[in-house]
Amino acid sequence: MAASKTPLSGGNSTWSRVAHSADFRKLLASKKAFVLPATIFFVVYYFALPVLVGYAPDLMQKKIIGPVNLAYLFALSQFAVVFIITYLYVRAARRFDKASARILAEAGQASGKDN
Repeated sequence: MAASKTPLSGGNSTWSRVAHSADFRKLLASKKAFVLPATIFFVVYYFALPVLVGYAPDLMQKKIIGPVNLAYLFALSQFAVVFIITYLYVRAARRFDKASARILAEAGQASGKDN
């Protein structure tokens, strides 16, 4: 029984061509350029609250608005940061989706020529 050539089976398959294309590598690099800094920023921002509460309690207890102190505002600001990062990612994901659709269309055209 002869081995069938599927799109994901190595060699000169569609996936192999896509994975080695400059456009695909550029897409992966642009995703990484967004996701890695955003993740690092969020993790640092998230853990800054307990670190500041532990190491700078006088600063975090400073009253800002009535009984609301800086620690509460910082904690609430984390919700805003999540929404901002989500908005930025959705905006970037639209570009990623357009690029991946173009790459897939080119791969489909290339594989159609091979048949």
